[in-house]
Amino acid sequence: MANLLNVIRTENVRLNPEKLGELYAQLGEAGTEDVICRAIEELAVRLTHCERLWRQNNVPDLRKNARSLIAIADQIGMSAMSSIARDVTIAIDNEDPPAVAAILFRLLRVGERSLTAVWDQHDLSV
Repeated sequence: MANLLNVIRTENVRLNPEKLGELYAQLGEAGTEDVICRAIEELAVRLTHCERLWRQNNVPDLRKNARSLIAIADQIGMSAMSSIARDVTIAIDNEDPPAVAAILFRLLRVGERSLTAVWDQHDLSV
């Protein structure tokens, strides 16, 4: 019988407070909260869509969806999510399915934690 090792990786969530500060300076409190709420909603939808596209083996649309995550995450200072989404597109471009799977599921983990962190930080309500 083989020994199995279960590795649980915890990712640190990085938010760029300077980016959020820029948004507050440009848009004010109400405008920034609106942008953050819309971005969080869109990121959540696109993350779910990324997983569905991967399960359907729809790599071209997965790449497009991951690319769109980069801009949205950058807009509200989610640098880790943006960087990992960029890594997904690079793995797709390198035609490396195992890397795509590993990085995509890292993106999903970090994405979920990032969305929760931004939501909690701004005490946003539904």
